Amino acid sequence: MSDEPVLIVGAGPVGLTGALLLARHGVPSVVLEALPGRVPAGSRAICVQRDVLDVLERAGVGRAVVDAGVTWYSGRMFFREREVFAQTFPEPPPGQFPPFVNTPQNVVERLLVERVAGEPLVDLRYGSRVVGVSQDESSVSVELSTGEFVVGSHCIAADGSRSGVRRALGLPFEGNSFDDRFLITDIRAKLEESVPERRFYFDPPFNPGRQVLLHPQPDSVWRIDWQVPRDFDLAAETADGRLDERIRAVIGEVGHELIWASAYRFHQRRVPAMVVGRVLLAGDCAHLMSPFGARGMNSGLADVENAAWKVAATRAGWGGPGLLATYDTERGAATDENLRVTATTMRFLVPADDAQRAHRQDVLTRATTDPAARAEIDSGKFSEPFWYLDSPLTTPAAPADLASFPRTPNTARPPLPGVLCPDAALPAATRLRDTFGPRCTVLAAPGAAPPALPDVTVVPVSAEVAATLRLPWAGVALVRPDGFLAAVLSSVDLGATLPAAVRRATGWA
Repeated sequence: MSDEPVLIVGAGPVGLTGALLLARHGVPSVVLEALPGRVPAGSRAICVQRDVLDVLERAGVGRAVVDAGVTWYSGRMFFREREVFAQTFPEPPPGQFPPFVNTPQNVVERLLVERVAGEPLVDLRYGSRVVGVSQDESSVSVELSTGEFVVGSHCIAADGSRSGVRRALGLPFEGNSFDDRFLITDIRAKLEESVPERRFYFDPPFNPGRQVLLHPQPDSVWRIDWQVPRDFDLAAETADGRLDERIRAVIGEVGHELIWASAYRFHQRRVPAMVVGRVLLAGDCAHLMSPFGARGMNSGLADVENAAWKVAATRAGWGGPGLLATYDTERGAATDENLRVTATTMRFLVPADDAQRAHRQDVLTRATTDPAARAEIDSGKFSEPFWYLDSPLTTPAAPADLASFPRTPNTARPPLPGVLCPDAALPAATRLRDTFGPRCTVLAAPGAAPPALPDVTVVPVSAEVAATLRLPWAGVALVRPDGFLAAVLSSVDLGATLPAAVRRATGWA
């Protein structure tokens, strides 16, 4: 393994999580952040999805993120003054994470910084703005605005939408922006609520013709998002009292404190490639998308876990020459899916023409009386793990299983190779996902006798867990370090098929 660190540019949730995941593999990193210190203002991203909580747990903060946030299991939608749809998520089995927790990005960052402070393999440097990048076949060098150069074996760029690394590499950031703007506020107020829930309002009396989204946060803080006209002026509304009136129209005459407010235009953009030599781009540096459905920070954290294990494997030598390029193959496909889903949502939320406006009005009107129409309402398809069925690292499932695989958003995925492995309870109050990483794992059904392989952990599972994974009695499942199924194999000639699947999953095939 090289003695050089991995360079991580950006000390937001994506960059810090990447550094901690690399440390889990024994890999040192230097985190370069342009700002002089952590900026705690504003909630920004707040909604963390269940499977991303597992990523954060592997970084050492998953449980802390849940404890610091608000867990919610229900969402309600309204059209004007009528409720048209309600959704409830099932509570998880004991030991597993909830479907969603609202923990503000600034709190997630604080927890990660605290964890980094106790990790000797992570060197966090504030006030380090990257202005140049160069690389050769063995290393990456970044130039800082101070004139200093920092060298590493690889670079993970997680420096956000205005990425200095992306500019230094000369990468375009193509896509489109939406004309309408969105106002986001954090307010502290004691609102009456029976349970924490997400509330989405279409064309409400307090924002006619547009939308409002309400989310609970910790410490009696509420996040309110308004769609506002393109000429909205936050400074003017704050100065003349209209912002206070806007807030009171939603919450009533309840005492409240305005903690933070910001106005945004939303964008749909991506880089043409997420890997450039030894530089891997992650999160907002690589893609921007509408936040409805919480696919922003969640996808960025999925990016960096994918990047971290592949960089670690390549440095250590158990990852093959083809492994690093699959970061772009896999996370590029995930980006395209997220952009497709969020673009569909934005067409419903912000209709671009008369036909789209008429469609939305028709759907919402019918939904007040016709339950079948409610499925057509799109307030954001919630974040979920992508599937790597077509990845070169995946030993493909049977053609019939691939042909019937459900690809619509928020649909239960069968445990085929390429899908995130389902969780399950194990003896002694442990979880299946706790056994994954930092190398590959073989889950062996009760009748299986897998061959011993170097750097591969074998975990026997019960008949019940094997059934959940759809394993034959003597079959095995190969799981990657990031928890994705790489292969599901029968008992026939495991001495040959399992080593081949491992070689494929680690970039040697």
